[in-house]
Amino acid sequence: MSRKGVNAGEQTLLQWAERAAESMQRADLFFGHGTATAFDEACWMISHVLDLPPDFDAAMLAARLRAGQADRLDRLLRERIDTRKPLAYLIGEAWFAGLRFRVDEDALVPRSPLAELVAGGLLPWLDLDRALHVLDVGTGSGCIAAALAWHWPELRVDAADVSPAALAIAEQNVARLGLADRVRLIESDVYAGLDAAGEDRSRYDLIVSNPPYVPAASMAQLPEEYRHEPALALHAGEDGLDIVRQLLAGAPEHLNPSGFLLLEVGEAQPATEALLGGIESIWLEFEHGGEGVVLLDRAACLDWRLQNDA
Repeated sequence: MSRKGVNAGEQTLLQWAERAAESMQRADLFFGHGTATAFDEACWMISHVLDLPPDFDAAMLAARLRAGQADRLDRLLRERIDTRKPLAYLIGEAWFAGLRFRVDEDALVPRSPLAELVAGGLLPWLDLDRALHVLDVGTGSGCIAAALAWHWPELRVDAADVSPAALAIAEQNVARLGLADRVRLIESDVYAGLDAAGEDRSRYDLIVSNPPYVPAASMAQLPEEYRHEPALALHAGEDGLDIVRQLLAGAPEHLNPSGFLLLEVGEAQPATEALLGGIESIWLEFEHGGEGVVLLDRAACLDWRLQNDA
């Protein structure tokens, strides 16, 4: 990872980013935890070390690095290559829907296309400007739940997860954003813990989930970066749809009559489409990229359950 004879003070941010990207490409790193390319990852390193916003102006790349900054960047780059940990775990933070979240290896790195919906809303299906009850199942770091509450002040959100360690991270994020009065954290295996948490908020206008959806056969084939994430948040049975089935089956009891279930299943979209069969559903499209997000109303969830109970 030599700077090829260039003194630290002579490097521009662009020169460092290009060399860092080359080093990461040679090391055959995987990018999918908030960035899509080696150059994007290098820019994320720069934004962290120089305390810049993640979408800093490209004109900044012409600025020159100070020696201390170059040293910190080089150490971070070496750690990324040596450990193959997602960058978010190395720096302890990630961005989601315009907000900074604390993360560690007890929860998935935030990277969901749901960020676009969280910030932009769900019209024409649901008006998030109203006083609605929302449930986030498998909240992890709390990024979806907290971002929904931040962007839509009328919402009250229950954030459920089976992992106490993940809930501890979510609690820190909710508190730091000043949302503890509107985001309630619940230890729950899908819906199982909701009744114990209180009947007053057990019916929802929206249930949202980015559940585990990796089938058993695919777990061993995941890039090394994924092995630093909790397997509990990735693996979901032989076909990857164990949690999706539970979410669909229990949704009618936990949704209001006009409520919706919003699921992100990523590359499991074809398997989920087969699971849904002819049930009416809406696969959403995203302006900024992403796939595998489906919206179903309560009636569709009930239809699915009736067909699969037969």
